[in-house]
Order: sequence, then structure tokens, then C-alpha cells
Amino acid sequence: MHDIADLERRGLPGVFIASSEFEVASAAQAEALGFDAARVFVPHPIQDRTDDEMRALADAAIDEIVAAITG
Repeated sequence: MHDIADLERRGLPGVFIASSEFEVASAAQAEALGFDAARVFVPHPIQDRTDDEMRALADAAIDEIVAAITG
């Protein structure tokens, strides 16, 4: 969240992407920072996924990511 806030302050659009496990924590962090970043969540967990599974998650989320960064 800090990285996206920093990018936005520099005029570079960004989207916070995390697994669904971090939805509540990201909302709390956004409130603490006073910055409501565009956020996209993918299914949890991600750490043990294969490269192909990660590509599938990215493919499934790309439309939402593009919409968040351009919206």
C-alpha cells in the first residue's frame, strides 16, 4: 500500500494487487495512510502456486486491473 501511495503522489497510476486474505488489512492500512488505493484481490493462497497457476490468476484478474488503473 505504501508503494502505491508513493507512486500516486509522483503522478504514476498504480493498483494494489493482493490475495483475498489481505482485504481487511489493506482497508485498515488505506485508512491509516489516508489513501484509498485502487485494489484488486485474487484468490488466496498464492505462495504455493505453480507458474501456470499464477499466469491463470493474472489472466483472470487483468480486466479488473486495467479497469482499476484507468478508471
